[in-house]
Amino acid sequence: MAVNLPLPVAADLKPIAGVDIGYAMAGIKKANRKDVLVLKLAPGATVAGVFTTNRFCAAPVQVSQAHLALARRGQAPIRALLVNTGNANAGTGESGLADARASCAALAQLLGCQAEQILPFSTGVILEPLPLQRLVAGLPQAVAGLTADNWYNAAEAIMTTDTQPKAASRTLQIAGKTVTLSGISKGAGMMKPNMATMLGFVAIDAKVAQPVLDRMVKQAADGSFNCITVDGDTSTNDSFMLIASGTGQLAVDDAASPEYAALAQAVTEFSRSLAQMIVRDGEGATKFITVTVEGGTSVEECRKVAYSIGHSPLVKTAFFASDPNLGRILCAIGYAGIADLDVSKLDLYLDDVLVAKNGGRNPDYLEADGQRVMQQSEITIRVTLGRGSSAATIWTCDLSHEYVTINADYRS
Repeated sequence: MAVNLPLPVAADLKPIAGVDIGYAMAGIKKANRKDVLVLKLAPGATVAGVFTTNRFCAAPVQVSQAHLALARRGQAPIRALLVNTGNANAGTGESGLADARASCAALAQLLGCQAEQILPFSTGVILEPLPLQRLVAGLPQAVAGLTADNWYNAAEAIMTTDTQPKAASRTLQIAGKTVTLSGISKGAGMMKPNMATMLGFVAIDAKVAQPVLDRMVKQAADGSFNCITVDGDTSTNDSFMLIASGTGQLAVDDAASPEYAALAQAVTEFSRSLAQMIVRDGEGATKFITVTVEGGTSVEECRKVAYSIGHSPLVKTAFFASDPNLGRILCAIGYAGIADLDVSKLDLYLDDVLVAKNGGRNPDYLEADGQRVMQQSEITIRVTLGRGSSAATIWTCDLSHEYVTINADYRS
């Protein structure tokens, strides 16, 4: 059960003109499950993305990066995205690359475009061959069902160990023009950007020039999907894509414009909500934890400390047990890799409770206060380093018995 995460309501998910969505049950891993997704884009749409930094990146990641490079040069504008769940097509060598390209060619034939105009994405088990024939056999069903109001089905079609679909929509005004955003995400484990076993797809109806969209997607990722962790494992398939359909009222072609600033902020905040859904649905999670580190010399330094806390199995299991063994947090800060950290300037808060002051236990701290906070389903850890003016925030969850069970049984 996800932590304080309501199910999306299909009727609340807004169509994006110029983005049509279809799905199929192709039996990639299991029968009678939505596991193939197609997003068809209108001519004139622009697409940008960021991908996993894992050196063992999956075949579809490599193919998508190559196809996006062609699109940036104006040679083959992207016309569709193809996603399958149940198989990651990772660790599959040259045959995996051939399968990813073949899936693009099959969809391109159905849509009447070039294979290079398709971006493929996969998620699921690593080191197993992609069941290409099943995937291709499902494409006609997905194409036949293309419609603009299919975001809920899209969210279901990319799930793996997720306990529920993750989707959202938002409408806002920028420079007097209406802008609509809709998006989906998936992920629950093997989760630590840059990036995570996660997929994120956000579509906006604005018209955004390609170089501007490239900048916007990186800004959005850094403020959202690159600020989450479930278990500290960076996956082979992570992809976050931003689609500008070009069918709406707003046009942005200058990254220095007020319109860019407003749209980029909206996209970042929207992406953050999708990213936090992943953490709330972390495998076996019972608690949603915000880790904020302040007073660092740089954002990178603050993130290093925050991730050290967020990755610690000892910290995460203590939160699962509601055990205020908070020295584990100080321990994680100490090994975060800040060689010249003066711990005598450090304070540690658990929500409103000052646990450690000037590097030692706060004389006024009562364990009952720590216990009270740790029993909550949503908790904030705040660390002040006392060495600068920078800050960073990440989001994580606890580590439970269920996490072990899910990952022990994942392939069964």
